Amino acid sequence: MDKTACDGDITRIRQLNEIGIALSSERDHDALLERIFTSARELTGADAGTLYTVNAEKQQLSFAIVQNDTLNIHLGGLSDPVGDQFPTISLHQADGSPNEHLVVAYTVLNDCTVNIEDAYAAEGFDFSGTRQFDQATGYRSRAFLTVPMHNHEGDVVAVLQLLNKHTADDIDGTFSQADQHIAESLASQAAVAITNQRLIAEMQALFDSFTRVIATAIDAKSAHTGAHCRRVPEATLLLAEATHRSTRPEVVDFHLSDGDRYELKTAAWLHDCGKVVTPHHVMEKSTKLEGLFSRLPMVEARFAAKQQALDAAQLRAELEAYRQSQPFADRERQRFAAQQQQLTDDIAFIRQANTGGEFMHDEDITRLQAIAGKTWQDADGQQQPLLTADELENLCIRRGTLNKNERKIIEGHMTATLDMLNELPFPKHLQRVPEYAGGHHERMNGTGYPKGLTREQLSLPARMMGIADVFEALTAPDRPYKAPMKLSQALTIMGRMVEDNHLDPDLFAVFVEEGVYLDYAREYLADDQFDTVDTASLPGLPATLSV
Repeated sequence: MDKTACDGDITRIRQLNEIGIALSSERDHDALLERIFTSARELTGADAGTLYTVNAEKQQLSFAIVQNDTLNIHLGGLSDPVGDQFPTISLHQADGSPNEHLVVAYTVLNDCTVNIEDAYAAEGFDFSGTRQFDQATGYRSRAFLTVPMHNHEGDVVAVLQLLNKHTADDIDGTFSQADQHIAESLASQAAVAITNQRLIAEMQALFDSFTRVIATAIDAKSAHTGAHCRRVPEATLLLAEATHRSTRPEVVDFHLSDGDRYELKTAAWLHDCGKVVTPHHVMEKSTKLEGLFSRLPMVEARFAAKQQALDAAQLRAELEAYRQSQPFADRERQRFAAQQQQLTDDIAFIRQANTGGEFMHDEDITRLQAIAGKTWQDADGQQQPLLTADELENLCIRRGTLNKNERKIIEGHMTATLDMLNELPFPKHLQRVPEYAGGHHERMNGTGYPKGLTREQLSLPARMMGIADVFEALTAPDRPYKAPMKLSQALTIMGRMVEDNHLDPDLFAVFVEEGVYLDYAREYLADDQFDTVDTASLPGLPATLSV
């Protein structure tokens, strides 16, 4: 071998090594295919060619990249898509026999390289399609080098087909054994890169599906939180994108990369994963007297028994008056009627108090305490309170339906969330998932949970999730203890939470200024929740708000 040829081989080997290193670091699929194909053509001097991908399930080959420098054709990869102008190639004919008359199918079926010097003179293969292409374009397809590409299991995942080698005189040169070896070496490295990329994509798809399965399971566990775990990620990402494009000085340094978006989205999907350990009867507590079962019928039964006792007492009094030949006094009849009416009013009040709500006034609690002080006579003749201490405690809940112990249990889902997420070996690009997911119940003044972190200790994404979580909860249509709020009411409550130093003021300003609430509402809220929002009068907003 002369020195020039030897130097050329050394140069190509060096190029092959450099290409292998570059392929291993490429993350974009289309860019990877383009790099593989362009490198193969450069190393072999090919004027044109095609990169096919194999669909093992359908037993088909698809055109991924088509290039021809002479005809100025560049399709696939990072260029325009191939489209339907190049149909798929079946590996088997209609009768099930192997489609070995096409050279690219032959390469896959027999797992071998095919090097053809002249397609017009070759025997055993059908190049009629090639001749039609040449006739239509004026091109002369001559030399074909077709190389299979294998994955780590030995399956052919793609085919590299090179066409017409450039020579000093023209583009009709044939591919040498050295060209074939270098193409096979590149195909081997490229197949590893494609396989790695495919495995990474499959692992990511599996992980994404896993996070969604957890969220779906939590939503399915509670009919009263509906699609909360699915809606919060949407609200969070809407706010993150709005913050990314905002020009407000307070958030102008916040920027989102694709990796940041994925990390935040993953955290949002997992933000309530700890609810899998929350007892069902606590999570599903839609009324104050609900537990493992509803205790309201027991209360109603006591009132019914007391009413029957009053009816019986009145009948006995009337009978005694009759025996003594005396009229039954009207004042006595009125007294019994007033007692019956009071019982009717009291049980109606208890039913109303049991539903929960945004706030219970002091006079309501005083009335409940007075009712609890009354008694009824049980089957053993013993006097028992109309309301037990536990029933009174629950009915006196000022907001919502959860008592203090139950609220602690619910709040415990955040500790469970952090425990679960901290057990997962998140890769480098997802290291902040526990911090983002674990901070959405923290408050800016440090009175939140589970860690009591302050605004300065929370990242912007964690604070975003807090706003998204509150907004979704206020406007959710599936909470049995309250009607879904209109936009103006929800934003007013959130503004007050900003004033109380619970929600981040800068992000709330972005939430309103960039119309995040409207983008979310158009997708998830009912028509009757839309109303006019006077942003100028909303609490918690700076005077410089621009809407």
